[in-house]
Amino acid sequence: MSGIRLGRDSFHTYEEGIKREWIIGNGIGGYASSTVIGAGARTYHGLLVAAPPDSPGRVLLLSSLDEEISLNEDIYPLATHKYPGTVYPEGFTYLTKFILAPAPSLGLKKKIFMVHNSNTTCILYEVRCRREGALLRISPLVNARSFHGTTRSGDLSFSQKAETDGTKLESSNGFTFWLSSNLQYHADPKWYYNFEYDIEKDRGLAFREDHFNPGYFESRLKMGTSYFFIAASTENISSLTLEKAEELYTREVYRQNLFAFNSRLTEPFALKLLRATDPFIVKHPLTGEKTIIAGYPWFSDWGRDVMISFPGLVLIPRRFKNFSSNCRRGLIPNNFPAFGGEPVYNTVDASLWFIHSLSRYFAYTEDLLFLSDIWGTVEDIIDNYSKGTDFGIGMDSDYLIRQGPQLTWMDAKVNDIPVTPRAGKACEINALWYNTLRTACRLGDLLGRDTSSYETLAAGVASNFERVFWNPENNCLYDIVSEDKAGNQIKDSSIRPNQIFAVSLPYTMLSPEKEKAIVDRVEKDLLTPFGLRTLSLDDPSYIGLYRGGSESRDSAYHNGTVWPWLLGPYVKAYRKVHNYSKKSLEDMRALLQGFDSHLETAGIGTISEVFDGDFPHSPGGCIAQAWSVAEILRAYVEDVLGIKP
Repeated sequence: MSGIRLGRDSFHTYEEGIKREWIIGNGIGGYASSTVIGAGARTYHGLLVAAPPDSPGRVLLLSSLDEEISLNEDIYPLATHKYPGTVYPEGFTYLTKFILAPAPSLGLKKKIFMVHNSNTTCILYEVRCRREGALLRISPLVNARSFHGTTRSGDLSFSQKAETDGTKLESSNGFTFWLSSNLQYHADPKWYYNFEYDIEKDRGLAFREDHFNPGYFESRLKMGTSYFFIAASTENISSLTLEKAEELYTREVYRQNLFAFNSRLTEPFALKLLRATDPFIVKHPLTGEKTIIAGYPWFSDWGRDVMISFPGLVLIPRRFKNFSSNCRRGLIPNNFPAFGGEPVYNTVDASLWFIHSLSRYFAYTEDLLFLSDIWGTVEDIIDNYSKGTDFGIGMDSDYLIRQGPQLTWMDAKVNDIPVTPRAGKACEINALWYNTLRTACRLGDLLGRDTSSYETLAAGVASNFERVFWNPENNCLYDIVSEDKAGNQIKDSSIRPNQIFAVSLPYTMLSPEKEKAIVDRVEKDLLTPFGLRTLSLDDPSYIGLYRGGSESRDSAYHNGTVWPWLLGPYVKAYRKVHNYSKKSLEDMRALLQGFDSHLETAGIGTISEVFDGDFPHSPGGCIAQAWSVAEILRAYVEDVLGIKP
């Protein structure tokens, strides 16, 4: 699969180096991540962030490896760390290039990879020596805490059982892991103090931490080329050899190449996006079922994100799996906290996206048996939505769906106060509701089911949608229609991207003229090179920068911040209203290929969660977001390359 190469000009200073991060997953929710210069700039950075099945969340175990080469009196430290007021050592000054293909590769040569379906990270070293007597020393910095937190030396202690080829570590808070190598291990326990994480500092979060160094690995270098490995794992890897480590690397390369082959994609930009999908598909550590991580480094699996990401992450790469979830009273869970908490059902749209994803799955697979097995869930969703279910979700006499507060994807709060109040009838929820009903009619007919009641409901929605939501003043849709305490109707004329779904979904209700007007309005007020703004520039509530502490960021989250995943429906809607013309094809190709340069910034080889609404639209949020990657890939493959069922 195509790789990404960065030269010294991409990380010639510490400040530039920490703006570029990499992340690789292990298929079960764990990951390894750092900056291209090896400096930890987040609490979430680490070479082994494990997802143990008996843990309530992901755990940082191996923070970094501090390499140094010494020759006589000269010492060349290759690590980079930030301490109060200084960067030391400045190992990045020796770094000449960074390659992401299929795992990060950086000098000495150094290859970092994770063993698939295992909480194991392995680093392969290739060291070329032109003089006798050089000494390689590698010092692991370890921890044992939630990847959300920080540790001070008094919080934690470690015991170790050291051998010549590694050590077994046990933390005072109950975690056990192993370090292994073909270098000789020497126990020499000590704490390193006051590491600083610049990105967390900018985000207004805890940014200082201590790490434990249990000892060091060491070897004299012979003339020519020497090969070494270091591995960290929650499994006993004391018998791991260099040959086995190299075999594991070869197996991982083969797995990724096979994944690319099975997708049947050959176009270079599509292959880059395809590679970005890999870390998001994971096996749940408790249930063993496949799920989708919403974003790295801090999200777990979210129902809404799973359903929106499903076509791009599962169908385009041809990973045909059963992603059905626990449906309760017609609701698909919004998320499963920390890979094992009780599911949270506070979402109005996840169930509707579920039925949309089911229809796309059937389009790709024509799997009638699976459709028959899952049909009861479809009926349960529609029955509960039409009669009323939890969180104030239900159908009114006008056939439109209303919901309680903070149940749509725009759900941010500051001090428990909604930033974007959207209780009532939301335009995209009712566009999805109509699409759900019409989809159920089509799929039900294929199964020989009576769908006449769904036809009636769909006709009722279509007869009222335009009357309730059309805004003649702005020539687009109202975002939310609600009622005050006196029963008076309130129509929110804020120009937001939610209306694009009334054009992009397979089944829509408006005339071609009105659909074209919506796309024109979205293009004029919301379109940027990296996605759609969540609020018009002209709105007094618009916030153009996603910056600062959590309160500042949450306030901007859906009030101007740009979301890349919205380009997926935008591209589909744009091509539709321009009659699939050649010009519309080239316009959308250029728009999506604009992400090619972004793949070399922020999260290397992947797509960020959000961007600033203001120019130059700097990236923010998660460095790798599932629906950002999924919808850019889906739109590029289906709507630009024209590869679809």
